[in-house]
Amino acid sequence: QVQLVESGGGTVQPGASLKLTCEFSKGAFDSYTIGWFRQAPGKEREFVAAISWFPGRHSYADFVKGRVTISRDNARNTVNLRMNGLKDDDTAVYFCAATKRVAATESDQHYTDWGRGTQVTVSL
Repeated sequence: QVQLVESGGGTVQPGASLKLTCEFSKGAFDSYTIGWFRQAPGKEREFVAAISWFPGRHSYADFVKGRVTISRDNARNTVNLRMNGLKDDDTAVYFCAATKRVAATESDQHYTDWGRGTQVTVSL
């Protein structure tokens, strides 16, 4: 059973940056696409970004394009989500998830394994 653990969340002011990390274990990391999703209080879970195990394939939600970068380190079994210019409405619990699909899919239905999440709060 694949295990995913998120870290790097916290409370920051608007305009700040954060780097979230997803640590992957108990599986062949270089065979999995990793996605990041978020869920704000009272809202549905939504896609943020994903990176395929196939080199060069990644995707981003429109609302984070230009502010977020996803990257993976196959030697360390980690995926990082670098977020810049954070806004109040970026406040949410951020989850990473894994799928064996090659596409950097935006659908949460395609992901088979999930972490427990890390809280990001953007506030003055």
